[in-house]
Amino acid sequence: MEHLPVSELLALAALLVLSGFFSGSETALMTLNRYRLRHRAEQGHRGAIRARNLLNRPDRLIGLILLGNNFVNILASSLATVIAIELGGEGAIAIAAGLLTLVILIFSEVTPKTLAALHPEAIAYPAAYVYTPLLRITWPLVWSVNLITNNLLRLLGVRPEDQDGSSALSREELRTVVTEAGAMIPERSRDMLLGILDLENAVVDDIMIPRNEVEGIDLQDPTDEIVAAIKRANYTRLPLFHGGIDNVVGVFHTRNTIGLLDGEGDIRDRLRAIARPPYFVPEGTRLYQQLIAFQRVKRRVALIVDEYGDFQGMVTLADLLEEIVGEFTTDPADAYPEIHRADDGSLLIDCSISLRELNRAMRWSLPKQGPKTLNGLIIDYLETIPQPGTSLKLYGHPLEIIQTDDTAVKTVKHLGLPAQLPGTA
Repeated sequence: MEHLPVSELLALAALLVLSGFFSGSETALMTLNRYRLRHRAEQGHRGAIRARNLLNRPDRLIGLILLGNNFVNILASSLATVIAIELGGEGAIAIAAGLLTLVILIFSEVTPKTLAALHPEAIAYPAAYVYTPLLRITWPLVWSVNLITNNLLRLLGVRPEDQDGSSALSREELRTVVTEAGAMIPERSRDMLLGILDLENAVVDDIMIPRNEVEGIDLQDPTDEIVAAIKRANYTRLPLFHGGIDNVVGVFHTRNTIGLLDGEGDIRDRLRAIARPPYFVPEGTRLYQQLIAFQRVKRRVALIVDEYGDFQGMVTLADLLEEIVGEFTTDPADAYPEIHRADDGSLLIDCSISLRELNRAMRWSLPKQGPKTLNGLIIDYLETIPQPGTSLKLYGHPLEIIQTDDTAVKTVKHLGLPAQLPGTA
């Protein structure tokens, strides 16, 4: 038996380490979070800057890594063959090939790649310091290899030079990123970000105050009724109409009526004087467009009309902002007045509540296409106005009809018995 070739074994070990470096750094660089990489590069992190520059042309980087990895693996295979012949003759070559394959698989492929996938930044940034000068040194060889491979890719309709190493996130992908951010983003901030993303999908019809719930002042009412209506108003901005809600002539702020209600002269003329012209928007206007429109026209209230010009409802800037930041209330239990606890522990739900608000309150996923309110969804689902006592399972949620009238479902009971009232902590 020949003496043990120590120097050759050390050289083989060094080649295996280099193979592991190439394999692990390739995985690390390719699995880097591109947005975190861009952020750190903009902050001046040198390793991130080098890594970003390398990833701007991934074809060159991959060519360099594969050249290096294949070179050391082939050299290691040749050296293992020499060592096998020296130790056991030609009969040991097959054993050496099998052992080398196992060693490369474990120590130069699986282990470094797994480590790199778990901690990409810790490996990618230092590796970028190695690859940047190595790419310059081996540029003629890398360029030759890429010339051939890029021409092959062009035959397949792919142009590597057009790839910038990054891709924009779609809205749904961005939603997933925000949702999975976990502790990195506080829950309230996360809800606000998701609310901003939802503005793209929602329209003013989804959050408007429907016409049957709009509080306003009819100029044809008696003076004492007009004054009483202003004093008991639940909103600060009221539409002013003449002879019916379909004939809106203006919108006024109730604070501007201080001193006017008890003044001399016709109250109607004074209300007309302080009212601003009505601002109409078509139904179907997306919320993000309406938010920009409010800012542009310096208004806080918009009146919604359908394609025939008929008044459908009213939307305010506060309603729109609540879609982003949540309800403006100091008492969490008042956040959803349409939902309250019954004596038996179940929840009673006013069916005039909008589906968007109900989904947000109960963490449900009721469809938002079609009917806008729970009443509308129940009638659409049953295709009739049900009688009190009717039970149904609405998209997986057990409900019992409690109160109806000739035209609508008024109240339902949710039979799920949640642990606490929505909106409370």
